[in-house]
Amino acid sequence: MAVKVYGWAMSPYVSRALLALEEAGPDYELVPMSHQAGDHRRPEHLARNLFGQVPVLEDGDLTLFESRAIARHVLHKHKPELLGAGSLEHAAAVDVWLEVEAHQLHPAAVAIVIECIFASYLGRERNQAVVDENVEKLKKVLEVYEAWLSQSRYLAGDFLSLADLSHFTIMHYFMATEYATLVEAHPHHYGIQ
Repeated sequence: MAVKVYGWAMSPYVSRALLALEEAGPDYELVPMSHQAGDHRRPEHLARNLFGQVPVLEDGDLTLFESRAIARHVLHKHKPELLGAGSLEHAAAVDVWLEVEAHQLHPAAVAIVIECIFASYLGRERNQAVVDENVEKLKKVLEVYEAWLSQSRYLAGDFLSLADLSHFTIMHYFMATEYATLVEAHPHHYGIQ
């Protein structure tokens, strides 16, 4: 039975789950949902995720939500080397940079993306004050990444991992904003774009 992922592909969270599945290689099916139609608030979806969010993954009898948890599950099952398997040090480094992405980079980057790209889809004007505040936060975070990547080929060391891949989904959208130059200004930005 193929793995099912529920959600809309343009979501950076859904695309994180899909990216892990693409890298790992199992058969899967994207079950498309409509945010505008409120599919995520319907009882059948709330039975899968009480928070009414996407993505949700069904893998046999296992149902998971939260994109990073889904990605970890998929890779543990199908491609553990992307989690640093076989080395406690590598696995710990992957976990550290996943946490950095989740708590340092993502909040600032997603705030900018929402205002620059998605505000109009949400039927409202861009809030430049939010953008400006988060640009300043992101500049500081990117300085840390630059320092780290100047001495390391990838975020967790000399191997590509989920730590690198997890950055792609939000940074894909971020690089479509006029603030992409914040990343491009750093010569060692490979790991986060």
